[in-house]
Amino acid sequence: MSAASLTSSSPPQRPAAPRWRGALLPLALLAALAVFPLVASALGLDFYIGFVRRVLVVALAAASLNFIMGFGGMVALGHAGFMGVGAYAVVVLSDAGATSAWVVWGAAMVLAALAAALVGAISLRTQGVYFIMITLAFAQMLYFVFVSLRSYGGDDGYTLPMRPGLGLGLDAMHEPTLYWVVLALVALVLWWLDRATASRFGAALAGIRDNATRMRALGYPVYLLQLAAFTLAGAVAGLAGALLATGNSFVSPAMMHWTQSATLIVMVVIGGLGRRWGGPLGAAVWLALEEALKLHTDYWHMPLGLLLIATALYAPRGLAALADLRARSAR
Repeated sequence: MSAASLTSSSPPQRPAAPRWRGALLPLALLAALAVFPLVASALGLDFYIGFVRRVLVVALAAASLNFIMGFGGMVALGHAGFMGVGAYAVVVLSDAGATSAWVVWGAAMVLAALAAALVGAISLRTQGVYFIMITLAFAQMLYFVFVSLRSYGGDDGYTLPMRPGLGLGLDAMHEPTLYWVVLALVALVLWWLDRATASRFGAALAGIRDNATRMRALGYPVYLLQLAAFTLAGAVAGLAGALLATGNSFVSPAMMHWTQSATLIVMVVIGGLGRRWGGPLGAAVWLALEEALKLHTDYWHMPLGLLLIATALYAPRGLAALADLRARSAR
């Protein structure tokens, strides 16, 4: 049989979709989020500007957890502790006289990264359930440390007298302005995380997640790669905590309790563990349902629990995986 006949008998190949098509949905979503404060103000729904800003910040924290848990296989039950470090960095630095939000946020990321490096250096020497329990123990230690700081409110929390300034002629007290700054930062960091997972570093993390022994035999520095990812995720979580503290003008040790870390894990699982937009999608769905259910019932935990059960039974790969399947079937 000739090569020509083989070619003619083979099924026609569909042309590959242009790369820019994959960016259309994120860009459209970014544009919609950018105009949201204008629409909300026009409709008298200014409250939801702060709510959507909070969703963006929590989505950033969930994405950082998905980076190490979904792509790196490190199930950390203490990720909210790094958010708390970033949040209290805003309080401590503001109380010390720092007035620039950019300085405070940068310092919050550095401090959270240092805390993550310390926790990771110890925790990553274990694996499995021992890793989970050690990260939980460190997070609870951080929680009780900040509960004991009476000069910063202790268990009652601490209210910032004013938000750190944004400079560049931007008013941090103007809610839409702060919203747009947070949106820009979240979009930038999410883009960076997406690029990191698609890089050789991300591929090495995925290999370690699937078979750490084989990756070690191939010569990869497994421990150092995991520690680098854990530290980077901690820095991003610290930024999320700093943005949350700035937006709320209030910080409480409750934000770093182990239940908050568990909630982040639930968000990632619902959105899609190891999926590109799993963390942000899970955070958005969870917080939106929580806000809607609170308006109608005091027992809002039950429907959210049913959502988690339904996800585990009918969408074990998360909501983002369902979107991927739908996109493939439409081709």
